This record gives sequence, structure tokens and C-alpha cells, in this order.
Amino acid sequence: MTSKDIASTLNALPTDKVKYAIVDIDGILRGKILHRSKFLKGLDEGMGFCNVVFGWDSNDVCYDNTRASGWHTGYPDAICNVDLNTLRYVPWEDNIPFFLGDFSQAEPGVRAACPRSLLRRIRQECLDLGYTPMFAQEFEWFNFKETPQSWHDKDYHSPTPLTPGMFGYSILRPSVNPQFYHQLFDDLQAFGIPLEGLHTETGPGVYEAAIIFDDILESADRATLFKTGVKEIAYRHGIMASFMAKWSEELPGCGGHIHQSLWDPEQKQNLFYQTDAPEKMSELMQHYVAGQLHCLPYILPMFVPNVNSYKRLVKGSWASVSASWGIENRTTALRVINHGPKSMRLETRVPGADSNPYLAMSACLAAGLYGIKNRLTLPDPVRGSAYDNTSNPPLPTSLYEAVDLMKSSTLAAELFGAEFCDHFIRTREWEWRQFSQAVTQWELKRYFEII
Repeated sequence: MTSKDIASTLNALPTDKVKYAIVDIDGILRGKILHRSKFLKGLDEGMGFCNVVFGWDSNDVCYDNTRASGWHTGYPDAICNVDLNTLRYVPWEDNIPFFLGDFSQAEPGVRAACPRSLLRRIRQECLDLGYTPMFAQEFEWFNFKETPQSWHDKDYHSPTPLTPGMFGYSILRPSVNPQFYHQLFDDLQAFGIPLEGLHTETGPGVYEAAIIFDDILESADRATLFKTGVKEIAYRHGIMASFMAKWSEELPGCGGHIHQSLWDPEQKQNLFYQTDAPEKMSELMQHYVAGQLHCLPYILPMFVPNVNSYKRLVKGSWASVSASWGIENRTTALRVINHGPKSMRLETRVPGADSNPYLAMSACLAAGLYGIKNRLTLPDPVRGSAYDNTSNPPLPTSLYEAVDLMKSSTLAAELFGAEFCDHFIRTREWEWRQFSQAVTQWELKRYFEII
């Protein structure tokens, strides 16, 4: 769509309001509502957006170690460009028009820090090689009978699950809150986020949704808007939705698995499928999977970016603990699904629900293309439980360890660019530092009296 088309569309609406947002390094939407006239003017001149959105953490605490944004910059406006193709209408907000923007045309530092701009660049690299990347993400998340105020008043302890018990794939449990359950499916569809499926997972109040696949950039947009959309719909039912990777050591964590395949430019043929190849995996797919397998330990924070993320990566938890792959194997990091020519794909099972979709999908694609360019050879798949297989390289077990490995390797900079890696690594080092200074409930319980 052109800016003229957008102006015509918006001027025909009964509202003067337009909502737009960008995505920060943690995958959080940062946005505002503008008057229609202000928004339309910004389509030609660019929107000013304070560069602090890349200069603070998920709790709005300013970094003291980043270069792209910080006190040393004076926090000026950066120029944000609205992607006109992202027009949607928010059905639970009187169908207010909504757009996504990024900093693909901003000054180098902010542009390098922008997750959506990174994905656009890697996507274009894939297109230039003659492949169309088709992706989708699925999410597991917990729902609680809480509000932001009640959760605060509880001092962030002991949230009440929406429903009790372990009811994976349950037909009964959704009927307890049918309006919420069906509104999720219907309103997300109306918001341009079509769901392939929605069901309960094992655990009290856990749902899982798979989003229908599309071009990688559209899929990352959908995945990011899905998380915020679910939270906003939940609020309207007195429910809090949490995409935290692991909120309780006694319960399974929440995955954010990514499905992916490469197609021909006309999107008529899945290039991962080959009838006469082993396991129906084309040579292209074998190189792609080998690339992810090779890169995975060195780029792990792109998939599991938070301190809590690593609590999910434990044996017997439906999450991977090693750089491993297998055919229809849910204990491996990489699961090949080889049911047929249309559905042939790779599922990267490492990302948690707390992942930033733009960064996780960028990492998947960049690593896969690395394998294709270097014609990497795929080792034999894991048969049976990957948890019992000690021949696969173990993944880092903490954010500190994972960031240190990413920082010490030249691979990440080769895949994502030195400027992005510098900013991202510094933000993860900051995250670890905040955690290291905190006194946890576990420490109080363990040491307060007895030590």
C-alpha cells in the first residue's frame, strides 16, 4: 500500500486515532496513539521516537553500558518508519487502526539495535539467494486469576492459576472459561493473527496456540502481536497471561517453538522436501539443519534471552539441553517434521515463550543460511531420548555462560553484524548483572536462619 492509499483508508474511518508501535530488544511493544493528521504527516517525514526504547531494559531502567542509546546520547528522537503493510484493526479496542514500525532507515546505531530491522536484513539476504523463508511460531503460556494490581499487592508471590490440575489437550478445561477461550481465537483472527490451533497444555491454566505460517517478517509480526494481544484480551476477563519461560520449578516451562521451511520464489514448492532423499530431506534442508546445529551453542541468547529462560532447559522437561536433532523427536533441539511435501519443515524447539520473535527467527534463518553457504554436513540424527545421549554438545546452562560463549566467538558477528552483537550482548550482560545483585526468596529461605 502507498501512503496515499493509507490516507484514503484512514480518512474514511469514524475515528481520528491511530495506534502504532515498535519492538524493543526484549520483544516488548513500545507505542503510542496519534491523531490521524499527525500520523499521516509522519508517513512522509518519519516518526520521531525517543531512542530510550533501545536504552533501557524491560523494567524501564536505563542501561549504563550501551552505545546505541544512553545518557551519553541525550536520548534524542530516532526516525521510525511505519511499515504500511502492517495495517490491522484492533477488535477489542473499537477497531482502532494499528501499524508496526522499525528503524531500518535510522542512524546506524539505532538501526543496528532494532530487532525488526535485523530480521528485514537477513530476510533480504535469503531472498537474494533465491529462497522465500516461510515461518511460524507457537506459544505455550500460563493464565492466572489475577490483575496487575492484585499481582502487585501479592508482592509477586503465589499467583492463582485460572484452572487447577494437569489437563493437557483437555476438552473440559476450556469450557470453564469459554468466553475467554473463544474470544482468543476469534479476536486474534480479526486482528490478522490466524491460529492453526488452540488447546490446553499440561499444567494448571496452560494454553498453547500455533499461528498459521507465512513469510518470515509477517510471521514475526504475528508472533509479537500475538503475545500482546493475548495479554490484552485476558485483562478484559480479569485474567493475567504470562509468557515467562518457567514460573514454577514444579511445573513445565513455556516453549515458543519456531517452524520453518524455504520455498521457491513463487512459493509453489517446498525446497526442503525431496521424494528420493533420506527421510525426504533435500540436500538444501540438510545443510540448513546442519547450520543451525553448528551455530546453536554460540547464538543461544537469541533464543533464550533472559535469566529465567535457562530454568526451562532441563532434562525431561520437553525442552532441549544439547545441540541435537532428530526426526519427529521432541527431546532434541531441532525436530524435523517430514510428513509430506507441503508440511515438510524444521521445528527449532529451543526458544521459550519469552523469546523475542524477531531475534529468534533471525537466528534460525541466519544459522540455516550459514549451513547452506558453507555446505555443512549433517550428522546422524538422535534416535530415542536426547537426554540420555551424551555425544551431543551440551548447551550453556545460564545466561552468563551463554553470553560469554557468544561474545568470545566471531560467529555471531558474522551472522548478525558486529554493531547488533555489541548492543545485544551488552543488554544481556546488564540483565545478568541485575540478577546477580538481587537477593532471592530461595536465598532467604535457605540461609537466613541456619547459616
